[in-house]
Amino acid sequence: MSLLETEFCGLRLKNPLVLASGILGINKNNLFRVQRGGAGALTIKSISLEPRAGHRNPITATYELGMLNAVGYSNPGIEHALEEFSDLSALKVPVIASCTAGKAEEFASLVKAFEPLGFSAVELPLSCPHTPGFGLMAGQGTPEATREITRAARKETKKPLIVKISPAIPNIVEIGLAAQKAGADAINCGNAHGPGMIIDINSGKPVLGFGVGGVTGPAIRPIAVRCVFDLYKRLKIPILGCGGVQSGRDAIEMLQAGASCVGIGTGVHFRGPEVFKKTEGEMLAWMKKHNFKSTEELVGIAHK
Repeated sequence: MSLLETEFCGLRLKNPLVLASGILGINKNNLFRVQRGGAGALTIKSISLEPRAGHRNPITATYELGMLNAVGYSNPGIEHALEEFSDLSALKVPVIASCTAGKAEEFASLVKAFEPLGFSAVELPLSCPHTPGFGLMAGQGTPEATREITRAARKETKKPLIVKISPAIPNIVEIGLAAQKAGADAINCGNAHGPGMIIDINSGKPVLGFGVGGVTGPAIRPIAVRCVFDLYKRLKIPILGCGGVQSGRDAIEMLQAGASCVGIGTGVHFRGPEVFKKTEGEMLAWMKKHNFKSTEELVGIAHK
């Protein structure tokens, strides 16, 4: 058994490193690419009921400590997704579906549609900071909305249900508790921060087509770590920690804060799809040096 083998919501992962939603998850070919890169689990791009073009280009911009993105949930819609992901048997790691919608009943419809397919779990992102009608811009960052959406989705699936919440909300623990009480099996904390803005000083205009975008990358990692730490103190369900992780050192920090698994998103841009193998190797080297025998020993160690 590998030192990094991990159990999450009843799923066995070869390592605790999970491809975050929205990064190379639009089709099976990209999922195979990330699987070869060493990910322990894969999350597809968030799918809505109808196709969405998303925001106009440019949709991403890098800066000194990370990236801004305003993709706007561009995706081909549920009908195309059901065809694209109809057979996941060739993928050898768990694949997580991601559903995005504006209303609880729409989330429920998406979850029901994905239920017969071979997904290992379902994620509900309630935390996007830059898309009108979705996430924080649809009022989904409240305990009331979290409960309503989670309950509606829970009725439509027996798969593990992961609720993705925003690290930008002051009462994040209250949001996590609402999801847990409504039937979530795990919390993903979290999503992009912000929104933020970068201005091209030569043109005097915002760089992104939408003007503002979610802030990701190393700059937000300390906030993500603190949010995971706070949630771990109160929740009974596991946490997938996400935000600025790019290395073995970052992943271990997130585990010590209380995460059982660690999401990597922007890190794929900066270190390539092989970021998972690189991070895995760095984690193993550190664990052997410090005589840790499993990732379970690391989870929540900062609380002791």
